[in-house]
Amino acid sequence: MPSKKLNLRKRYELLTRGMGWETTHQKMDDVFPYDTFEGIKITDWDKWEDPFRLTMDAYWKFQAEKEKKLYAVIDSFAQNNGQTNLADASYLSAIKLFITGVTPIEYAAHRGFAHLGRHFRGDGARIACQMQAIDELRHQQTQVHTISHYNKHFDGLHDPFHQFDRVWYLSVPKAFSEDALSAGPFEFITSISFAFEYVLTNLLFVPFMSGAAYNGDMATVTFGFSAQSDESRHMTLGLEIIKFMLEQHEDNLPIVQRWMDKHFWRAYRLLALVAAMQDYMLTNSPMSWKEAWDVYFVENGGALFEDLSRYGLRMPKYHELATAEAEHISHQVWSVFCSLGNATGFHTFLPTAEKMAWLSEKYPDTFDKYYRPRFEYWAKQQAEGTFEFQKGLPQLCQVCQVPMVFTEVQTDPMQISYRVTEHGGDKYHFCSDGCKDIFEYEPEKYVQAWLPVHQIYQGNCGGATIPEVLQWYKFTPEDVGNYIGSRDHARWQEWKGGSEAMVNKTGSGA
Repeated sequence: MPSKKLNLRKRYELLTRGMGWETTHQKMDDVFPYDTFEGIKITDWDKWEDPFRLTMDAYWKFQAEKEKKLYAVIDSFAQNNGQTNLADASYLSAIKLFITGVTPIEYAAHRGFAHLGRHFRGDGARIACQMQAIDELRHQQTQVHTISHYNKHFDGLHDPFHQFDRVWYLSVPKAFSEDALSAGPFEFITSISFAFEYVLTNLLFVPFMSGAAYNGDMATVTFGFSAQSDESRHMTLGLEIIKFMLEQHEDNLPIVQRWMDKHFWRAYRLLALVAAMQDYMLTNSPMSWKEAWDVYFVENGGALFEDLSRYGLRMPKYHELATAEAEHISHQVWSVFCSLGNATGFHTFLPTAEKMAWLSEKYPDTFDKYYRPRFEYWAKQQAEGTFEFQKGLPQLCQVCQVPMVFTEVQTDPMQISYRVTEHGGDKYHFCSDGCKDIFEYEPEKYVQAWLPVHQIYQGNCGGATIPEVLQWYKFTPEDVGNYIGSRDHARWQEWKGGSEAMVNKTGSGA
């Protein structure tokens, strides 16, 4: 009599829990030392449920099909000179920031989940983390492979991983990922799988990838949506781990809530870079940062936390401030990049008249009042030949490492938000109450922060002059400065006969 075919749940149990065992020669606590020191109490690992119940054989087949489709699109894009179908070569500044800022985080996530795949005591959780580790490595590889085509035609894409370890603005994503990697396993998975993946990842992958489509970048769209199908599984893992911890023991709630407050704010500050990409670096923007925030956090995130309130979990601390900052944050960050464009690995440019009209429409209460005068003043300087990049270096927040550019948006949007605290006889500076709270809970961790401005002033970044620092970054002269007049701009004019050059639209670029 033929054996009865196993259902998916039974096969999943056999290939996960059925592969684990209790140790005898060594204590389980010695074999798995990391999943207890954070204070999280797990009474029954078998209560862990993976809603996807994905086994390795199904996983490899599923991913192989996606890879086949992805690389077919990439090959087609390259063979048909897809780079000439972009809206404008200035759009590539967003891709340069993506490959240097986001792609290395994917690799850091791979390392973190590989660690969890060894050190979580529960068999089912280990399997889920091992598959996510492979996912994250795949994302890093497909992004590099996709964007490598642009490296043949444009400047600034030649050494993203070297730059991630050294460049001043890339210390923002690097500090975020290393904060999670240096935490315990439950805090790591709360940071990456829930606070970032579930609560905030749609703000990166959905509107930005839609923006890539609006700008003719079908290669980036393809890897983005290929990754997003994995992200849906990652988000489910993040939600499951939160529910699992909260259901295991009541003592876990205050620990999880503190992590939620911390890593929401840390991930949100990282997304300040994405806000600038969304509103300013996309030639054609399908959705403003504020619109994306309202949809993917205010509405979707609000519904999520309403559901989680039955566990006692509340909305992350300072979420109201984040929503208020949605009116301002992209303009403030892009202003920093424009004023320091001689030290960025991508070209900066002032918004065109068309872009400013769009920004006025999307931000009717703030853009014309606070930010249009700034950009128009810089455009006037540029037209007169008097515009200069900043000569000094900005003060950085000790925690998020973003320059101190954010303002008191709830009281006085023209006043810089500035917080300070003392520890060990030294003063430390912060951009917000959120970053100050994070520091004060565990100051010993953040006093060790590698702050690029401090390191430059101490002579640890190649030398005392900007050219020496840029050489240490492995930036070439062609990588930095104004888009207008750059080699990328000249090449684009040659391809398009000058008809689509931004200089003909605005006569300016900074």
